[in-house]
Amino acid sequence: MKAFGVAILLVLSLTLPGQHIIVLGTAQDGGFPHIGCQNECLRAHSNPNLSRYVTSLALVDPESKQWWMFEASPDLDKQFQYFRNLTDGQYPYLPSGIFVTHAHIGHYTGLMFLGKEALGASGVKVYALPKMIEFLKNDGPWSQLVNFENIDPVSMVEDQSLELGASIEVTAFTVPHRDEYSETAGFKIITPRKGYIFIPDIDKWHKWDRDIVEVVKDPKVDYAFIDATFFKDGELPNRPMSEMPHPFVQETMLLFDKQPDSIKSKIKFIHLNHTNPLLFDKRARNEVNRNGYGVAEQGKKY
Repeated sequence: MKAFGVAILLVLSLTLPGQHIIVLGTAQDGGFPHIGCQNECLRAHSNPNLSRYVTSLALVDPESKQWWMFEASPDLDKQFQYFRNLTDGQYPYLPSGIFVTHAHIGHYTGLMFLGKEALGASGVKVYALPKMIEFLKNDGPWSQLVNFENIDPVSMVEDQSLELGASIEVTAFTVPHRDEYSETAGFKIITPRKGYIFIPDIDKWHKWDRDIVEVVKDPKVDYAFIDATFFKDGELPNRPMSEMPHPFVQETMLLFDKQPDSIKSKIKFIHLNHTNPLLFDKRARNEVNRNGYGVAEQGKKY
């Protein structure tokens, strides 16, 4: 009977849903369709099924019935309801906290919906690195959210893990990017079953003091949601790409070219500009998949 009971527990542990990530958006800060875009965006205007929310992730813990949001995008109001629909209303409407990478419009401005003009939320925890927290506290209109206690800003310590309950750890680290108002963070999320890296915005990989290949190769990392703003050089014909030094998808694939498929398959490209063919061209997606990589899919559980 004892062995039978152990077997039952083992089966339950393998079948009960564990902590996981749900992708709530995959587009760059301006979303898709993008303001002013008169090319591929036109199809998304006429067919909402082709549109994509701005990049955001939900970290879900079925055991505690809690969830956390990564990035407060300009689509936050829609993404709250989107998450509720995807999870059949099994979780609270508001997340237990929101993690923010930096002070560019696609990553924090959704906090406005928590203010008195909209939801009038109370004490929603917002986690970020120190400069981002100071920006929220001292610059209006965000400081009003703090003063009215709509949000409760929590300063994280770089490279020091933050425990969410007894089984989830989130660690913030800095990456090079345009830091006009704050530093730029990436996050490492570790759960009992899976580990994740989230770097939606970064300048060229060689500018970072860490090796992205080694970061992804870490045995504790199962999925790496990384910057894929642009697919290749020349994507913006009327602007020099040097002004926006994101790593091109083609550059990242070349960097990982000698790695086995078990490493390449961890990568899920995210944060796609409206010009990135991964949003609308099957040939580009086929190229990425054929080379062993993946593209983050809105609404998918990882």
